[in-house]
Amino acid sequence: MITFYDLASIVPGTAYSINTWKTRYSLNYKQIPYKTEWVEGPDIEMVCKKIGIPPSSKRPDGSDFYSLPAIYDDSTNTAISDSLNIAVYLDKTYPGTPTLIPAGTEALHAAFVVAFMSTIWPFFNYFGRADLKLMSPATADHFIRSWSSLFGKPFLESLPVGAEREAEWKKFEAGLTVVDGWYQKNGGGLFIVGDKPSFADFIVGGLLGLGNAISHDNPEWSSLLEWNDGRWRKLGEALEKYARVD
Repeated sequence: MITFYDLASIVPGTAYSINTWKTRYSLNYKQIPYKTEWVEGPDIEMVCKKIGIPPSSKRPDGSDFYSLPAIYDDSTNTAISDSLNIAVYLDKTYPGTPTLIPAGTEALHAAFVVAFMSTIWPFFNYFGRADLKLMSPATADHFIRSWSSLFGKPFLESLPVGAEREAEWKKFEAGLTVVDGWYQKNGGGLFIVGDKPSFADFIVGGLLGLGNAISHDNPEWSSLLEWNDGRWRKLGEALEKYARVD
């Protein structure tokens, strides 16, 4: 069975990471049996090293950086991190299940990851404090320190307030309109490739999963779902069948 490593929340059974949601959707879509192991932020590196999951990337100082999502598949003795790498692995290892990345589109999916995140980045400027409320104090402190190191300045102090924060909301709306334009080129289907979801939709679904998790304290999220003729509400509803949290 696959063990899926996701970020722990103070609200049991709540998945809120934009990145781990991509893998949760992928596993559920392919109907591959798995179990979730919830990991606190300070324990990510230790857990990954313990089971042989390689670093996700390098920190600015050149040291190894470990992050989630990650999986360990005991049927192949394989440990892997990064949602795109995991999707490629799942397609290769479980060919009899629905395809995440259609043949010939791996490079396009890799580009989509970068393009989507850069386009909707104002979301994080606007909601930067929201997901911290779902974390334990230790995990929140872990990510505040990590993000401060990554950005080269105190994370919380760098977040916009007042009119500057409202400007980020407008930028976020403009960014989602760009993404809506990408969807409009799909021949009229609900998903990026038309009539069935692919990993690209689960990338967008990661944002929807995070948004739903923080929506209780951020009522403006519901208005966002109606932008672009309700595309994001409709997409979220279509992906709901793959949003199981065990």
